[in-house]
Amino acid sequence: MIFAAGCGPRESSVERGDAERVLHRGVGHDVADLDPHLAVNITEMDVASALFEGLVSEDPVDLHPVPGVAERWEVSPDGLIYTFHLRSDTRWSNGEPVTAGDFVASWQRVLTPSLAADNASLLYVLQGAEAFHSGTGKDFAHVGAAALDARTLRVTLEHPAPHFLSLLTHAVWLPVHLAAIGKHGSPYERGTNWTRPDRFVGNGPFVLKTWKPNQFIAVERSDTYWDAAKVRLRGIRFYPVDSRDAEERMFRANQLHLTYVLPAGKVDSYRHSEPQLLRTDPYLNTYFLRLNLRHPSLGDARVRRALSLAIDRTAIVEKILRAGQRPAAALTPPDLPGYVPPALPLSDPAEARRLLAEAGYPGGKGFPPLEFLYNSSENHRVIAEALQEMWRRELGLDVRLVNQELKVVQSERRAGRFQILFSDWVGDYLDPLTFLEIMRSNSGNNYTGWSSAAYDSLLFAAARNLDPTARAAQLREAEAAMLAAAPIVPLYYNTHAFLIRPSVRGWHPTLLDHHPYKHVWLEPKP
Repeated sequence: MIFAAGCGPRESSVERGDAERVLHRGVGHDVADLDPHLAVNITEMDVASALFEGLVSEDPVDLHPVPGVAERWEVSPDGLIYTFHLRSDTRWSNGEPVTAGDFVASWQRVLTPSLAADNASLLYVLQGAEAFHSGTGKDFAHVGAAALDARTLRVTLEHPAPHFLSLLTHAVWLPVHLAAIGKHGSPYERGTNWTRPDRFVGNGPFVLKTWKPNQFIAVERSDTYWDAAKVRLRGIRFYPVDSRDAEERMFRANQLHLTYVLPAGKVDSYRHSEPQLLRTDPYLNTYFLRLNLRHPSLGDARVRRALSLAIDRTAIVEKILRAGQRPAAALTPPDLPGYVPPALPLSDPAEARRLLAEAGYPGGKGFPPLEFLYNSSENHRVIAEALQEMWRRELGLDVRLVNQELKVVQSERRAGRFQILFSDWVGDYLDPLTFLEIMRSNSGNNYTGWSSAAYDSLLFAAARNLDPTARAAQLREAEAAMLAAAPIVPLYYNTHAFLIRPSVRGWHPTLLDHHPYKHVWLEPKP
């Protein structure tokens, strides 16, 4: 008698992953691009963090900067010049050495206007970077990045920036191999497709093995990584799952070691029945609405403020989300040391109705329908429906929900084809500027059409102010002015509620939700 090989109990992905030291995790959304300079969402940056390494890395417990490609560095007494000394054994995945010139060339690529990198403004801290990016400075030699030799990089800042080392961990600062990109098109244009597995060259602890859009991305430990001996995972599989319910079912079926998030409606169930699987970590993340001021209906600040004041934020966090989220009275969360953000009223329906009537639409009469664009997610849908009902009940407005996949939403956002856009922002470093910078007039992350010279000037001055108290006052003044203009509507300060298997070790709660994969391992029960 011949028995089929699959007659016995089928081994789950988690069981196989534990045995093979391969982590299986949900990452929420599909990845549009693995080019770190074009990464715009958390998923893309998360995968990039496994494939690339910058000058500095992050401590797995508290994320303070630790040596990465640079083994050491010195800072001038005035805080303007950083000299980085690169390791002698750091290599690209094709075996070539990573040099100081690679970083200079990579940053020049980010700042080249034709690439249209959304996060290029994060490099404006470099001397001359903003001028080069805007086109007023034509010679990159005037930008504060110079390779003194293959292993020595000198960085000159526009102004002292105490958070500069932490800023360097953002994906936009990561090095790329320009020669590898150039084999498939211009490194300074989008769409070269150099991140396909058969073309990919990186310098991180893992290298790209497989990328099947809408299915999974597989990476495996890199043999050329300078610290490969300390990387305990043999591989990672990232699963993009837009549906939170579907992701939770995958976890229940032992297909995932951890989820990206958890549907709001499932939090209480896990809290009571299986608390050992539930994590609700602190998170530097604000959810808000972007309002498109270029749309005629939203050009009046009174209308925008009315939309904000009609929202019952407390009901959203207490009745819908239920995982420790807090109502947001500002864009900047109240968790940053040395800064107390200004506070909008959390809800004032009577004032909202007065403002809308003053703008010429008493009871919503005569106001045209509005479209509310959000990406596919059960949590987003429930919140969008709640906001739709609040605006109908309190203001008499007809708001129509438009649900699209994340890639479509990102395309519409970039093109300005939206009216109300469900948005969020996760801090890149522990400073208020990581939130306030996105509303600068020339920020690639603004999208609202709002522009204020006064706001820009306050951020400019605060970035150069060495007095912490005076600096915080300038930032608070800027944020208060932006909130009064209401190009955005804060909703809530988020927590990270997700599911995680006990076998996953080294996954520490961090305020930025960063988890350096070289420090993560799997340890199943005996």
